[in-house]
Amino acid sequence: MEKCTRPGCPGYIEDGFCNVDGLAPEPAPPPGAAPAPGQAPGHGRAPGTPGPASASGAGPASGQAQHAAPGFAHGQGPGMASGSAHGQGSGVSPGPGRGPGVASGSGQGASSGWASGGPQGAAPGSPSVPAQGGYPTGSPYVPPPAPPSGAGSSGVSGRTGGTAGTGSGRTASGRTASGRSARTGRTGSTGSSRRGMLGAGLVEVPPVPYRDPATAIMRNPEVPENRRFCSVDGEPVGRSRNGRPGRTEGYCPKCGHAFSFTPKLQPGELVGGQYEVLGALAHGGLGWVYLARDKNVSDSWRVLKGLLDSGDADAMQAAAAERAYLAQVDHPNIVKIYNFVQHPDPGTGELVGYIVMEYVGGESLKDILSQRRKEQGETATLPLTQVIAYGIEVLRAMGYLHSRGLLYCDFKPDNAIQSEEQLKLIDLGGVRRIDDDDSPIFGTVGYQAPEIGSEGTSVTSDLFTVARTLAVLSFPFRGYTGKYATTLPPRHEVPLLMRHESYYRFLLRATHPEPGDRFQDAAEMAEQLTGVLREVLAAEDGRPRPAPSTLFGPEQSTAGTEIATDAAAGDAVLPPLHVRAAAAALPAPQVSGSDPAAGFLAGLTARDPADLAAALAAAPVASPEVSMMLVRVRIELGALDEAGALIQELDATHPDDWRLDWYQGLQMLAGGDCAEAVAIFDDIYNLMPGEMPPKLALAFAHECGGNLPAAAFFYDMVARTDPTYVSAAFGAARVRLAMGDRAAALQVLDSVPRISTHHVAAQLAAVSAAVRGRRPAELSPHELAMAGRRLGVLRLDAERSGWFTAEVLEAALGWALEHRQPGPEVLGAPMAEDPLRRRLEETYRGLARLADDPEARLRLVDRANAVRPRTLW
Repeated sequence: MEKCTRPGCPGYIEDGFCNVDGLAPEPAPPPGAAPAPGQAPGHGRAPGTPGPASASGAGPASGQAQHAAPGFAHGQGPGMASGSAHGQGSGVSPGPGRGPGVASGSGQGASSGWASGGPQGAAPGSPSVPAQGGYPTGSPYVPPPAPPSGAGSSGVSGRTGGTAGTGSGRTASGRTASGRSARTGRTGSTGSSRRGMLGAGLVEVPPVPYRDPATAIMRNPEVPENRRFCSVDGEPVGRSRNGRPGRTEGYCPKCGHAFSFTPKLQPGELVGGQYEVLGALAHGGLGWVYLARDKNVSDSWRVLKGLLDSGDADAMQAAAAERAYLAQVDHPNIVKIYNFVQHPDPGTGELVGYIVMEYVGGESLKDILSQRRKEQGETATLPLTQVIAYGIEVLRAMGYLHSRGLLYCDFKPDNAIQSEEQLKLIDLGGVRRIDDDDSPIFGTVGYQAPEIGSEGTSVTSDLFTVARTLAVLSFPFRGYTGKYATTLPPRHEVPLLMRHESYYRFLLRATHPEPGDRFQDAAEMAEQLTGVLREVLAAEDGRPRPAPSTLFGPEQSTAGTEIATDAAAGDAVLPPLHVRAAAAALPAPQVSGSDPAAGFLAGLTARDPADLAAALAAAPVASPEVSMMLVRVRIELGALDEAGALIQELDATHPDDWRLDWYQGLQMLAGGDCAEAVAIFDDIYNLMPGEMPPKLALAFAHECGGNLPAAAFFYDMVARTDPTYVSAAFGAARVRLAMGDRAAALQVLDSVPRISTHHVAAQLAAVSAAVRGRRPAELSPHELAMAGRRLGVLRLDAERSGWFTAEVLEAALGWALEHRQPGPEVLGAPMAEDPLRRRLEETYRGLARLADDPEARLRLVDRANAVRPRTLW
């Protein structure tokens, strides 16, 4: 079907006219023409500017030059009181003081059935096994057992509020501030294509074909008996008895309320004098959904959504709310409403309202999972990268709703439809305003946050539903509507969660039982989820996915990149980590642009800690950012007590700033208190599972404390995902060598990019790691030749080249003396005793000529004489 070429129109050409705007198509623009206004999706993102004084949110970090998701905004608002959701699934609870919650409807939302007519399967779940890339992944580190889902972490520092900027909170002091300034705002249609932002430019999500609406009509539209419940008391109605099928219309035997599960509209009926009904598409918790043609707009496809039970006052109110809210919503990831019409009920003659909305021809996330289970078995799930891509897209829409002062309330896999490469939220019947204390609350057991019954809905309860959906889609989540209705299952029972540490921590925070300890807005949550996606992708295919952070700057310097000399460290290639150097190398949190001294700090050019301390002392204004930078400078200078005192002063005035925990962790690391540093950095990792710096800090702290498997685990995680953190690659190699895994160390060192200023150092470390400290019997001709080839391609000064050449040739000579058999050439010398001796003699004499110290020169000459071939003259 040909797409309409009119700018901004999502329609298709049928019989020479667009099925949306009813107009003839415009000529296609010439190749290379600029897109029409409104066709370029996305919205520029302001850089993160954390700080105690800043506010709002920003889009997710999704690439080196990505834009923020359209419509991301900070969502705030008090929780609303409500009753509890009914146990049958999708339910409605009255507002405060209205008594116990009662289920409304059949236990379904208006699922993708209205878009695809597909089967209504069970909830999603089963692990995707990642393919192993070329980076070493066999760290013996086993993550420590985590607390039960939602339980706090170690609580050592635990600032667990928003990380969208810099002010997040300690558990004890309730840090919940955010600190990032960002561009938000309303966005309209992204143009005529159904290509969306699905995948955030990082992962390809298999497109779902646009479904011909005529094929989606239900042949036998009826509500299954096991989903028929009274809308007043929740009792089962319309059930089979004594071999006779249940009635689709009648009265509840307990309360006498009338029920009807029969479609009110029949094919051929004209609704509102404009919409010709073709048939039923699906049935959901709030009503029947029908396919129709708009006779006023060239027979374009439309969807009509009515009420399942017109006697249900709550359902009627929800339908009216959906009409009102949808009319003001304009976002590419949310279904579009066109009209609201009324039509007489065939039984009573009373007017029934119908929402007219766009037809989204695709499949719901629930149906996509159901189909996968049919093909691969009942425990099959979607690939984790695909699930995360869905989550990022849903959060885009959630952020938009929250910025409009609205809460979605009842998100679940049924309520998001993928059509081609775009994802849309449907079924906005549960939407309510953030400040609404009276409207009924709709939710679904297994997805709804635990505090809904006592505290009501909030931005964080909305985000809870998104995280629960991701969990249900990504692993076989048995008991998610019962035993684990608001918690995660034990981690050791879920292989996927054992493999992906950051994803697990992301789910833990997003589903925390305390709303204040969850992500505080959709932008913050999406940003961390995007970071987790990069990490998962890198783990699966071995390809790095670097990206700048909006919370941290780059590495201040590098730690542990020096190569040890033979005399200095015996057989060690990389010397032990120096903790103060490690603390100084870790990235610094971003400076808040709203701080009065931000301009002054940005203009500082001094790099020496003493010079920086002097410059900060002369700052034109005393500000939190000046004090925080001074904390770091004092740590680098070794004035740890002074740094600690300043942290305490800042904590008294800015208790909601997570950066104080970061600096306290640096203080502990620099002082050698490794256990305390691990606890602090672990809390920060829980807070921001998509960020690399906390993982690098954990690697340093674990190595400092002697836990080499844990250090290797976190070094690998960082180096594999973002090679620009060079300290991680050298750290991974250092601990792998200490653990006896030489091959993995070489693999890590090879991951340092050629464009890095540390590439040569990494290759020299690999040369030494291949031969240093090894007996001739442990070496192979291939390893020696490879070390020579590594060294031969590097452009080194004569002295450095000479020393590494001598090291490789000495190892080759040892092998030749023991094996007495020919081998491949090493650095231009055949692997036989005499040629290697001549090459070594030449190398040592060259080094002697370069030596400035007479004693060193004499030692080199003596060594040259010692290795020269024996002759008769």
